[in-house]
Amino acid sequence: MDMNFCVPCLLGLEGLIADELREMGARNVNAENGRVLFSGDEYTLARANIRSRFAERILVVLGSFEAHSFEDLFQGTKKLPWENWVGKTDRFPVKGYSLNSDLFSVSDCQSIIKKAVVERLKMKYKIPWFEETGALYQIQFSIMKNQVTLYIDSSGKGLHKRGYRPASNAAPLKETLAASLCALARVRPYHTVYDPMCGSGTIAIEAALMACNIAPGVSRRFTAEEWKQAPKNVWEEERAAARALEKRDIPFKAYGSDIDTEALSIAKENARRAGVEEFVTFTQKDVRSFAPEEEKYTVIVNPPYGERLLDTEDARKIYKDLGSLFVPGKGKAYYIITADEDFEKAFGRKADKRRKLYNGMIKCQVYMYFK
Repeated sequence: MDMNFCVPCLLGLEGLIADELREMGARNVNAENGRVLFSGDEYTLARANIRSRFAERILVVLGSFEAHSFEDLFQGTKKLPWENWVGKTDRFPVKGYSLNSDLFSVSDCQSIIKKAVVERLKMKYKIPWFEETGALYQIQFSIMKNQVTLYIDSSGKGLHKRGYRPASNAAPLKETLAASLCALARVRPYHTVYDPMCGSGTIAIEAALMACNIAPGVSRRFTAEEWKQAPKNVWEEERAAARALEKRDIPFKAYGSDIDTEALSIAKENARRAGVEEFVTFTQKDVRSFAPEEEKYTVIVNPPYGERLLDTEDARKIYKDLGSLFVPGKGKAYYIITADEDFEKAFGRKADKRRKLYNGMIKCQVYMYFK
């Protein structure tokens, strides 16, 4: 069954997602601002959910149209083939958002879209009401500059929720963003990775998952597993295919350290849940004691910054310390994400390369030192 899909994502990750989708065999991949569009079949749907490291969720695109009034919204929604998806007993709640559009009341838009879908299904199924006890088809809408797009969410919980992190310390880094830092650092199976301010261990764990080529969603469940459009055997085959690509006989090592003992105990449990504890070592240590024994290594770190846990002055003292600890040298690379625009000044030298990313709604830069 041919389908069109949309991946909403953190700003700055569009290129990484487009590349990984192409590697998965997705067709018509097109990166736009804050989202990536592609097409494929039910196997593509399962594969993207199971293997994507950077996507927030996988949405099935039902259709788009222009709407300046509630009547436009009702008629445009009613024209779409909802019966190809939603069965007589299935659940189909509606949620979404509207930006810079004539239709600005989200609750009214929800009601109109729900009513239009019900009317379409009544007409197709010849029944007066819907019990909504079956599989979940979560309808999502986006209205931007009067352009309405309607989707069905196939993922359920956001794809950053891999399942290994039931708890975390303050100000956690999203798994999808941590994975993107590992991708920018070009983590490979032969690398040694350090995170000397590791918190609950997300960067080290995502680095190990990437090095071992372990699909981030291989052990979790997805809403679309209940759908008739994506039968059980499709998910079984895609999980088996993902597991066949894992590489555990590798020299990769990740070392995480932090001064917070509680965060470290959470990190160790998270690594165990993720199935990478043999590749990751966590120790209690102040960042100022950072002194790797290896000649070659990659540091990926998310230090506290002004908007987060420390005030700006304290954060810049840490950046200055990092500048003296992270010494340049052959085989040494450092990747630091922060929202502080004056990071380089505090750190003491200009980055070899910079990349803009968003940590939630906070605009950050990844400062890369590898020369």
